[in-house]
Amino acid sequence: MKDFLGNYSALLESQISAMPFGKQPPSLYEPIRYVMRLGGKRIRPMLTLLSYAMFRDDVRPIVPYAVAVEVFHNFTLMHDDIMDKAPLRRTILTSSTPPRPT
Repeated sequence: MKDFLGNYSALLESQISAMPFGKQPPSLYEPIRYVMRLGGKRIRPMLTLLSYAMFRDDVRPIVPYAVAVEVFHNFTLMHDDIMDKAPLRRTILTSSTPPRPT
């Protein structure tokens, strides 16, 4: 089972690292690259692949869709951080702005 999940994880990470992000303006695209590189458990796309695998042996055709689920999830987190002016995401500063006193 561990190899099974490791293979799925490798498929996801390969697809994510190959995503073409824009270059201009850097203030838009650098945060996107940063958030996607943070990694994490990738539970949502993994569940997408595992669900598909219940019916088909080859999950590669739906890897882009599983990655889309992860991208959407990460951007909802980014939106929450912006709206909440959160100083940290996974113990890492979300911006160069110092944290607000609570």
